[in-house]
Amino acid sequence: MVPRRYRRIREVLDRRQPDLTVLMENVHKPHNLSAILRTCDAVGVFEAHAINPTEGVPTFNSTAQGSQKWVELQVQPDLDTAAAQLRQRQFRICAAHTSDRAIDYRSFDYTQPTAILLGAERWGVSEHAAAIADAHLTVPMFGMVQSLNVSVAAAVILFEAQRQRMEAGCYDRVRLEADTYWQVLFEWGYPQIAARCRERGQPYPPLGPEGELRDPPA
Repeated sequence: MVPRRYRRIREVLDRRQPDLTVLMENVHKPHNLSAILRTCDAVGVFEAHAINPTEGVPTFNSTAQGSQKWVELQVQPDLDTAAAQLRQRQFRICAAHTSDRAIDYRSFDYTQPTAILLGAERWGVSEHAAAIADAHLTVPMFGMVQSLNVSVAAAVILFEAQRQRMEAGCYDRVRLEADTYWQVLFEWGYPQIAARCRERGQPYPPLGPEGELRDPPA
């Protein structure tokens, strides 16, 4: 890994937000999943979650522009399991969903641990998902069509979350735990060596000040 790439990876990890994520319920079209992950990468989301028990998690297409390498996708077996895991980490779950209790998406406080719940392309979130969500978010629209593509809705909401977090200084300090930070840095910088170490059950070798390997594995 050349020093310039090492510095670039560190710049990205320095701004990753472990307490901002998306939870996708049956988002099955590859171009939508890819576009959502690309936006996640752009705003600093560390990991995303997907539930798609009927068809499995789709493959990625060119829309992702490689974003799936930089945003880990956690595949969850069902909504209740995913929600329970997130709530154990103090996340609030807000669904992109029009209802009587929906609020303008700009009114929500995204500086708290937040999971943005997104539904299937055609139907939106399920009734169960809407029921367990802590809040419903809506994007004001003034046209004949009263809904957005799921990846567009995700982008609109995520960039509002980014705006709020920038104002709050959330990107001005490292948010990842140290062990996670250095593990991911190594995996991004040396993916093949990292895979080999995992296969052998070996720890990752230490890195020098410019990202160089101090003790390369045999």
